[in-house]
Amino acid sequence: MKKILFSVLPVLFLGILLNCSSVTKENTQMNTRNYQIQREWMLVSFGHFTKADLVNYKAKIDLTGKLEKGRIQATAFMGCNNISFSSEFKNNGNVNIKGLLSTMKACQNMDLESEFQKKFETMTKYKVEGHFLTLSDGKGNIMKFVAADWD
Repeated sequence: MKKILFSVLPVLFLGILLNCSSVTKENTQMNTRNYQIQREWMLVSFGHFTKADLVNYKAKIDLTGKLEKGRIQATAFMGCNNISFSSEFKNNGNVNIKGLLSTMKACQNMDLESEFQKKFETMTKYKVEGHFLTLSDGKGNIMKFVAADWD
């Protein structure tokens, strides 16, 4: 019995040892950053629009899309058309938003959507604080979002 125990014990110990791995700080930061960014965000502050307007339009960006080479394939909705775009959130707080494409439905009030499309690609900075994402362009224009999964 002791012979079996002494031959199995080293194998189990070696198996446990080989299954343990360490994660580098860089990977942890990248995964945490992606988790913080890759969410659905509801627009709560933008230009002259009230929070009630933004809630009524169900204004949001969805950054849960595919992450490829540091870029997120994402979508937005501002009450009428579906909008798609590509975004890159860099570790230094810079954001690069490109390739806005939109469906072409004609809706009664497209003020929010038109204004959003004009300003969104000009956003160059981002900040995540708690459950808020803030985009800014350095010229005083700001878009503030709250995480949709925040309670």
